[in-house]
Amino acid sequence: MQWNAVLGVGMSVLSVLPTASASAANIEMRVSKAIESQDSSVRCPDKVIVTETSRPYREGGYTIDGSANLSAIVENFTIATTDDFSVTWVGKLKPQYSKCKATAGMAKVGGETYQGHSYLRLRFVGGKAYLILDMTGMNDANNLTTAILKKSVRNGNPIWSWGGTD
Repeated sequence: MQWNAVLGVGMSVLSVLPTASASAANIEMRVSKAIESQDSSVRCPDKVIVTETSRPYREGGYTIDGSANLSAIVENFTIATTDDFSVTWVGKLKPQYSKCKATAGMAKVGGETYQGHSYLRLRFVGGKAYLILDMTGMNDANNLTTAILKKSVRNGNPIWSWGGTD
């Protein structure tokens, strides 16, 4: 199964989803320190892993469920902001990462290099972590912007669903 097609731009979904069953893919987000925070004593995670699972195909559209269990580095996410196209969760960085100033974007999906639009992003700044799910620039097979269908927090960690039409 080509996870870049399922998790990337929705236009490729038509060829993948009709025979796909629900299965999960780990998304590795590579963390890059900010230019001004090159102090080796400042600790940042090297990478962050989130999970997305495609639901079984149903005629007319597709849905992807996601979750980010980041409790090893962040305490209790809450939803900070939301609109029709994006949601941002915020949580307090654990003490060992509290001085981290960095960003992260999608680097691998299902173990394979990801070069598509990074609709999941992270910021570490001011002792907090911000996880952003942003559908800006994402489109489905009908050239409609993909939609965020669910945004919540479960057990202190972000969960979401997004999808589009076929």
